[in-house]
Amino acid sequence: MKTGTPEAHWREDCAPRRVLELFSTKWTSMVLHTLAVRHDGIARSNALHRSLPAVSKKMLIQTLRDMEHAGIVLRTEYPTVPPSVEYTLTPLGRQLVEPIELIYDWARRNAGALDALQPRATSRRR
Repeated sequence: MKTGTPEAHWREDCAPRRVLELFSTKWTSMVLHTLAVRHDGIARSNALHRSLPAVSKKMLIQTLRDMEHAGIVLRTEYPTVPPSVEYTLTPLGRQLVEPIELIYDWARRNAGALDALQPRATSRRR
């Protein structure tokens, strides 16, 4: 630890670690990006699923539940037949989209270098 740095900055529950917990699954940033960019911050679960065809319905719902629990999306259930559910970015979620978009922009600019990286053994990338 750097001398003079407050101990609180290095705790296991510090803010940077808590934000990284939000991204413990690979789908959180994709759902945030898709919800913000393709759906203007509000979408039904089926519309999100169509926008993210590589994610299973089960994983999408689990990711959305985790995001709701973290306070970055709001889930609204409508008493229709069949029932419909809508997800909306919260103000905190909208703020979190900003750094995600910076990372996505960086990735687009550096796509060639990223393509040249060796895939991890667990990667689905070919």
